[in-house]
Amino acid sequence: MAIQTDACVIGQGISINGRLTGDEDLVIEGRVEGTIALNNHLMVEVTGTVVADVEAVELTVRGTVSGNIAASQVVSIQADATVVGDVRAPRIIIEDGARFKGNIDMDVPLPEGL
Repeated sequence: MAIQTDACVIGQGISINGRLTGDEDLVIEGRVEGTIALNNHLMVEVTGTVVADVEAVELTVRGTVSGNIAASQVVSIQADATVVGDVRAPRIIIEDGARFKGNIDMDVPLPEGL
């Protein structure tokens, strides 16, 4: 889950409202409202706030996310993070100390008959 050194960064003093899409790694240190659809790794830093539905390959949350999350690989909610919303991913990591309110769907196919 390493962010590339050439990742795009939305700095602390930046606020974006709208639809954000892309194919590169993205680090959010500021505020984003709306929707995010990313074909790579999204990291919400400690200073970052996201009020949006998020779709990404990987998502690492160290700050605050309010909205539904869907990741094709993994969602990692770090120790000081806050997430409010439903999370859907095949792997979900919630560290001790993280705050989470919502439902979890790990996209695991159920055995026949269940």
